[in-house]
Amino acid sequence: MNDDSCCGSSDEDTAVTREDVRDFYGKAAEVAQESLCCPADYDPSALEHIPAEVREISYGCGSPVDRANLKLGESMADLGSGGGIDCFIASKIVGSEGKVFGIDMTEEMLKKARQNAGLVADNLGYSNVEFKHGFLEKIPLDDGAVHLVTSNCVLNLSVSKGDVFKEIFRILKHEGRFVISDIIADREAPEEMQNNRELWGECASGAMTLEAFITTARGIGFHGVSIQKDYLWKEIEGIKFYSYTLTAHKPREPQNSCCGDSLIAIYNGPFEKISFGGVEFHVGTAIEIDSHAAEVLSAPPYAGHFTIYDPEEEKPSGSDDSCCA
Repeated sequence: MNDDSCCGSSDEDTAVTREDVRDFYGKAAEVAQESLCCPADYDPSALEHIPAEVREISYGCGSPVDRANLKLGESMADLGSGGGIDCFIASKIVGSEGKVFGIDMTEEMLKKARQNAGLVADNLGYSNVEFKHGFLEKIPLDDGAVHLVTSNCVLNLSVSKGDVFKEIFRILKHEGRFVISDIIADREAPEEMQNNRELWGECASGAMTLEAFITTARGIGFHGVSIQKDYLWKEIEGIKFYSYTLTAHKPREPQNSCCGDSLIAIYNGPFEKISFGGVEFHVGTAIEIDSHAAEVLSAPPYAGHFTIYDPEEEKPSGSDDSCCA
């Protein structure tokens, strides 16, 4: 890792450095920066236990935790946690048995977040949030540490996004997922924009295109990518920058199935047809698949959309005595 790069990039051509971004957000921790504020539609009831100071230095473009379907007792890591607003929202949802980690490289932000963590714990009656200093390309968590990874308008700040996706994949449990709210550009910014420190810090010139985001995530091993386009944030030099929330899943851990190599999958709907792994599934039509595809299709986010069974047993995967369950 090159310590002189933004979030750990080894790209020596860019004029933007990690120190630039750290200074940019260090100042934003002390004085609210209007240029960094994007509309984030938080549920007011989700913020009642969070101090006003945290809300004032919340710089994001969405509300990933609200869309993550977090459950009681789950664990989560928020990358680029800043003042901690998304961590504190999650803290209430996962409860005392859950765990939330906030990861940030800016000491000023971490100081604010840690100070307010005590107030949040007092309001909730328990403490389950831990803030750690770290970088997106080298997250200070163990392999398979969390069920969910979120980030809110942070991924665009890295110039080594492939490494970030690898780290997200590493720290997720099998069948875990990421929910990322970020700025997505309708085309790649030219080099002169990418070298503009201010535009990079404002989450513009480092933004990925939608195609690049999805291709990178799938290349790392994520599947079940889904997108939600929220709003047009701004247009700079003819490039449109949108707020998106994107979700994807880490596959189920490989299992030794007692089923044969040839299985049957029936797509249950609601669409007339879908494509998976280069195969087109029409609703209600039996398609032959292998055991690996069966493992993927029987796990989130596909679980419940397919009936899978061994043709030698002729029993769907939902039955108690089917070895494919």
